[in-house]
Amino acid sequence: MSTRNSGNDLPVRPIDRILAFMSLGLLALAIVCFFAIMIGSATGMEHADFAGGVWPAVSATVYIAPILAFLMLMTVLISTFVRRARANRGG
Repeated sequence: MSTRNSGNDLPVRPIDRILAFMSLGLLALAIVCFFAIMIGSATGMEHADFAGGVWPAVSATVYIAPILAFLMLMTVLISTFVRRARANRGG
């Protein structure tokens, strides 16, 4: 059980908020791209080529966006832990 008051909480920095929402946005984008690929494959797009147009970017987003979102979230967590440790030390 914590002995700290809720009034002593550290304020949320704008960069933390931006990174958190960007992480959420990238995850949502990856999910949308995943479903776009699933729907495109299921609707019988034999005439469409997945190697051309916007499809390579959509499929790359499915692989890259979750990794970037995870890294952003880890950045937020580590910076929060560092700030709390500095605040608890008094410096």
